[in-house]
Amino acid sequence: MSAKPTCLIVASASPQGVSATSFHQSFSLCTSVFNLQTATPGGKPIDFVGVDESTARWVQDFNLKPYATPAKLESIDGARYQVLLIPDCPGAPNDLAHSGSLHRILTHFISHQKPVCAVGQGVSALCCATEGQKWIFNGYSLTGPSVFELVRRPDFANLPLVVEDFVKDSGGSYTASQEDAVHVVIDRHLITGQNMQSTSLAVNNLILLSSAK
Repeated sequence: MSAKPTCLIVASASPQGVSATSFHQSFSLCTSVFNLQTATPGGKPIDFVGVDESTARWVQDFNLKPYATPAKLESIDGARYQVLLIPDCPGAPNDLAHSGSLHRILTHFISHQKPVCAVGQGVSALCCATEGQKWIFNGYSLTGPSVFELVRRPDFANLPLVVEDFVKDSGGSYTASQEDAVHVVIDRHLITGQNMQSTSLAVNNLILLSSAK
């Protein structure tokens, strides 16, 4: 039996937080397949948002576990990980989207064609990876939250970045389905999910992709 591959789960540390539902689904699907390491900017604790009856108990239990303490994103060596996962993080446009540390990790993953999966607002984290004027995902097809989904957010007017606009302006190919519909795009080793509802399908495809390598 070969050792389990190691998956890095990157989450936002900004006050807008991380979707409890998306993180819960991601973690639950991945825990039997990968060795998991969470990381946030500065190693700050994950602030879960949208906690409801179905996730409250899990979040409570998760926070008591040793692996609930994230590593500092700044000290992560991408070469140590085989898979990268960024769940739906409403806070990602505020920190991950301009993280030099994540840019460095993504550059390694792209150059080695390692599987990368980002879901919902987690897709905005991919926007950090620009070198000069060129985005390293230039020419890739991907999805992420549509303007129609984002406009419902109370902080829409203050969003520092809209994935749909960034992708189109940076040479990517963007598609979206109806609001809240499950929509996943796979292009080479990159998997993106439009929204929180797409988490399970996106992560299952990540597991399939990593097992095929």
